Amino acid sequence: MATWGGSARALDDALVDWAAEHAAEVLGPVGDCWVHSRAVGERARAIARAFAPADRPYLVAAAYLHDIGYAPALAQTGFHAIDGARYLRALGHERLARLTAHHSEARFEARLRGLDRELTEFPREPSMVADALTWCDMTVGSAGEAMTLHERTLDITTRYGKDHAATRALAWSMSYLSLALIRTERRLRLRGLAV
Repeated sequence: MATWGGSARALDDALVDWAAEHAAEVLGPVGDCWVHSRAVGERARAIARAFAPADRPYLVAAAYLHDIGYAPALAQTGFHAIDGARYLRALGHERLARLTAHHSEARFEARLRGLDRELTEFPREPSMVADALTWCDMTVGSAGEAMTLHERTLDITTRYGKDHAATRALAWSMSYLSLALIRTERRLRLRGLAV
């Protein structure tokens, strides 16, 4: 079990362990989804000590679970952020549901898909944890490799095409994504973690 520098309780360790195992089980059969999500989770583990002990397990668990809505069995709306959030809420994980619903500025894609109302089911958490989740997601490619925001944008555009809602939402959300990454990198530097 991870100890997060000895500061996390066993219950928090259990949340992270469950998230990693559950995401592997649900996303394993979904192409590169698990490869990406596992790498995002590991990236979150690497930076977790830069956050308050109470927030660490939520950051790491959300990183593993952020794309769980891509699992075909969970599809309701066809938008993974909302479908994953609904699933996590049904399992009793409200904070993980909110973080998943809004990861990486999902509100822009929700708007393009006509799902604004569905997204409002999940209050947005404007926090350093939400910023860090975005940083972890937007600096890991679809094959699990570390990359810059620019490289990640090209990765998404190449996979989905320029007319896809995910690609178009990136253009709308770029300034917000950039700010989340800047705030997270500043926090990591202040905590003595290499970026």
